[in-house]
Order: sequence, then structure tokens, then C-alpha cells
Amino acid sequence: MIKLIKSTFYKESDTKEKLSKFIMSSEKLSIGEQCKKFEKNFALYQGRKYCVFVNSGSSANLALIQALLNLDKIKKGDSVGFSALTWSTNVMPIIQLGLKTVPIDIELDTLNVSSKKLLDVIKKYPIKILFLTNLLGFCDDIDEIKRICDERRIILIEDNCESLGTVYKGKKLGNFGVASTFSFYVGHHLSTIEGGAICTDDEELETMLQLVRAHGWDRNLTEKKQLKIRLEHNVNSTFYSRYTFYDLGYNLRTTEINGFIGNTQLGYIDEIIRKRRDNFFTMAKPIYERTDRYYPIKYDHIDFLSNFAVPVICRSQAIRDKLVKKCRNKIEIRPIVGGDMTAQPFFSKYMPYFMHVIKNSNANVVHKQGLYFGNNPDLTKKEMLEIIKIFTND
Repeated sequence: MIKLIKSTFYKESDTKEKLSKFIMSSEKLSIGEQCKKFEKNFALYQGRKYCVFVNSGSSANLALIQALLNLDKIKKGDSVGFSALTWSTNVMPIIQLGLKTVPIDIELDTLNVSSKKLLDVIKKYPIKILFLTNLLGFCDDIDEIKRICDERRIILIEDNCESLGTVYKGKKLGNFGVASTFSFYVGHHLSTIEGGAICTDDEELETMLQLVRAHGWDRNLTEKKQLKIRLEHNVNSTFYSRYTFYDLGYNLRTTEINGFIGNTQLGYIDEIIRKRRDNFFTMAKPIYERTDRYYPIKYDHIDFLSNFAVPVICRSQAIRDKLVKKCRNKIEIRPIVGGDMTAQPFFSKYMPYFMHVIKNSNANVVHKQGLYFGNNPDLTKKEMLEIIKIFTND
């Protein structure tokens, strides 16, 4: 069986050995210097000013939307556009935090929202935020999407959990919006076992994210920022300052273990994404040439494609069902991410009268006729040839 994920993280034996020594020599394993170091290193890699490290990509999504609410950038009841083809915990915080959901369909050849799809929706439904998912390492015309958002004062945020390292028109995905979220769960480009992050260039947002991550208190702020917030709220006692809660927050903290793993894995990140790119080109080209069987996927507009997993969108459900049988006990496969969110039980339960109904959507075609198989840096040539054979032979 060719698994989606072969290891907990890249170069697992070496990383485990280093981690064991780190744990045995550490006095503290709760959030601390390794986490700060990872935030600095990851922000530098991504090309952003700030990074806030949290315990998952899902938590990153929740923290970002909560921070925007805390800062009055948005208000409960505002409408949020989101990619209809995405992961559940991209949408759930929108619902949980009292915002209105506006699903936006994707293009079948890029699996992502395009400027055209965005314009189709905002002509009818004014949205305050666009939560764009950069799916599986791909994107559509995100530069034009950003221009539209800037022009209409729509806050653009990116879920970049599956697209770490992809470059479009000279710019990394995750750097087009005001902020972007990342996942470091097992099997993602960079694994810290569990973990996630929010990156931004906005200092005010970064400060609020630090509060949101840890109960609403100020312990993870710099001394200068602590002094400022304490003076603003007339907190002048050291006794109370450590237990003063300034705004709405959660406990989304990670650990020094995750921070240490992240710092170790960052040393391999260029090698990881290069292998994922090369694997994708090896496998996808011959598979996508079967246009009688599969819808073509467009990716030649992307400078550097850091693929998460290889999507295959079948021309019919019958073709998809036949593929599922062919892969049984040979190749581990899954639906495309979380599929069409509007088709999920939680969505119909909590959003029975949601604002924008998409009829005959591309997201639903992907939901019913799509699947993906894994792409990881440990795939062998033999395994890739076996995958190609199963997906191209009649």
C-alpha cells in the first residue's frame, strides 16, 4: 500500500534523535524560547514581518478571525466570503463567531476561487472579508483577487495550510492577504506533529493574536507592549498584571517540543518542497493527459508549485468509483480536502438559510467526482510508476 504519509516528519530518525536530546536537556517544555525562535525563523522563510505559532492550523483560523473581531476590523453579522472547496475548520470559525457565510465557487481547472467567481458573488452580496483557500498548492489569479479586495475595501485573508512554498508571479502564496494561516500537522509540507501559525505584516494584528492565543493576557508580549497595555487599562500592580485578561481569547498555545521540531524541519524545507514539486510533475503530467477520463488541471501560470497532494477530477462518478476500486489495498486515496462545504452536514444544520446558494457548482463536481493521492518527499520512483500505471491504464 502506497500511503498518503510515510513518516511523522522529514528525516524522521535524525529529527527524533535530536528531539530526544533536547527533551532530556530541557528545564521547560511549555511555550518558550524554541517557539519564539520558530516564529522568527518561519516569518523570515515566509517573507513576513510576524509569525504567531499556535497548536494547529484550525486554531490559526479561529485566532485570526477572533483577532479581527477584537480589533473591530469586522463585527458580528458581517458577511464573509469563503472558498466553497475547503476544509471544515476554515468555515466553522465564521459560524462560531457570529458572522454570515457566503460560499464562493471555484474554477474546475485550478480548484480555486478566481476573480471572476469573486465578482459574480460580490455584485449581489457585499462581503467584509474574503477567506481564500489556496488549495493543494494551487491558485487562480490571486493578484487580481487582491486588487479587487483592495479596491472594494474587502479584508483578504488566506488559508495557506496546503500551499507552503508555492510562488505565483514572484510572490509566495500566503503573502497576498492581510494575514495568512498555516498548518504543521503530520503530512503537511512542514510537520511539527501538531501546530499552526498566522503570518502578517500588521503589528497591531500580531499583538492581538498574541493575546488571543493565550487567554487574552499579555504574558507573551514584549516588555514595551506589556507596559503600554497595562497603562491603557490602569493595571499597575505586578500581582494582578499576570492575571489580567484584556480581550477575548483561548488557550491555543503550543509547546517547546513543537517549536524545536519546527526549527529542525525548517532546515529541510527547501529540499521538501523541491521534492514535492518534482514528484508532482512526474506523476501529474501523464495522468492529466488522459483528458477523456479526467478534467485537466491548470498549473503553468504558477512559478513554483509546492504541491500538497495530487488531485484527480473524474469526468463522471462511475469513473471515480472504478478508480476507488483499482486503488483498494494499493494506493491510499481520499476525497479532495473536505469537499464542498455547503454539502456537509454541519453546514446545513447551522446555515440552513445561508445567503448565497451555488447551483450546479464546480465545488460539488469535485466533491462527487474527485479524489487525491499523496505526494510526499519520501515517495520512490517505483511507487510513482505504480501510481501512474493505475491512473492511466484502462
